[in-house]
Amino acid sequence: MTVVLDMYQTAGVGVLSLLLGMLFTRKIPFLKRFCIPAPVSGGIVISLLALAARPVFRLDLDFDGTIKDICMTLFFTSVGFQSNMKALRRGGKPLVVMVILVAVLIVSQNLISVGTASAMGLDPLLGMAAGSIPMSGGHGTSGGFSPVLESMGLYGASSITMACATFGLVAGSMTGGPLAELLIRRRHLARESGSRDIMEGLEGSEASPESKLERPQSGERSFREYTRAVYMLVIAMALGMCLSKLLALTGITFPTYFGALIAACVIRNLVEGFTDGERFLAVEKIVSLGDICLSLFLGIAMSSLKLWELAGLALPLCVILLAQVAFMAVFAVFVAFRFLGKDYDAAVLVSGLCGFGLGATPNAMANMSAVCFKYHYAVNPFIIVPIIGAMFADIINTAVVTAFLNII
Repeated sequence: MTVVLDMYQTAGVGVLSLLLGMLFTRKIPFLKRFCIPAPVSGGIVISLLALAARPVFRLDLDFDGTIKDICMTLFFTSVGFQSNMKALRRGGKPLVVMVILVAVLIVSQNLISVGTASAMGLDPLLGMAAGSIPMSGGHGTSGGFSPVLESMGLYGASSITMACATFGLVAGSMTGGPLAELLIRRRHLARESGSRDIMEGLEGSEASPESKLERPQSGERSFREYTRAVYMLVIAMALGMCLSKLLALTGITFPTYFGALIAACVIRNLVEGFTDGERFLAVEKIVSLGDICLSLFLGIAMSSLKLWELAGLALPLCVILLAQVAFMAVFAVFVAFRFLGKDYDAAVLVSGLCGFGLGATPNAMANMSAVCFKYHYAVNPFIIVPIIGAMFADIINTAVVTAFLNII
């Protein structure tokens, strides 16, 4: 029997997973020490319960994706409002380096998967189904390339790529924070913020100690700023959807949130030309609202994972996926961290690279937020990673995958 949850019920499950994860973060030192995002820990528990309910009660849960998509768009719109040109220029070199690193990562992922599959005597197309298509591309790219793989002779390509993408989503969330924590502690790159906020575990961009200081502000003024922040987010989202439709005419596939991110960035920089954009737009409140949306998005996404897709993976496919995770860890620590400058920003970027190198850009943002919540906020990573994940990664991935499919 399949139980269909509407968008309100789905949102309720997402909040439940978030609250459960926040409780785990407070009670289980391991989760805080290794920067595991609260929506991940709580969401996995709920998805495990759903997995257990299938054989016992013969029950499947079908989640509505409306609220999840809205939260994702709202979050990236809030990121766009933080992307002023001054900050972008400051992060110029790391941005170029990250693009190169992502290109190398995507090529390597396909070489590893195809090479491992061939070494085990398997169809190279199976390797492609466990390569950069689900790893760097996530569920969206998996859905796009599955018909191509099936037309080339890989039976069940859709199930394989989606299962691999699900595995990557979990792996990316579980590896990014611990690797950044290892680098920060080993090299003494930052001190813990010492925050004991009651919302501990709710990862956000306002992770610096300064942002935790009490600010003398009247309730009326705070209400006006939050109101203005909501209005700005809605306006940017509306303009962004129009921009997304125009971008679709180019024939290039962009994430649905990319137009909203660009629209918000344009609004922020236009306002900066006349006045203090951060104060006028209430960017601090926009960031807070974006953080809430990110947490809810991850709570819903992790709760709705179909873990039984992983249970159906054959042993050779598991070997390929474990090889991908091992390579991601080695690449992030010994290559990416060094080329990005071997500082605190580089460690935060490493957690983000693991997030969208194995899963999706929201996971990258959650990984970085978890690290920054424990230490302090880093500006450049939160500008670089959304741009890389929203545009460059998909374009590079599509080109590389197309080349590989023509070669094999």
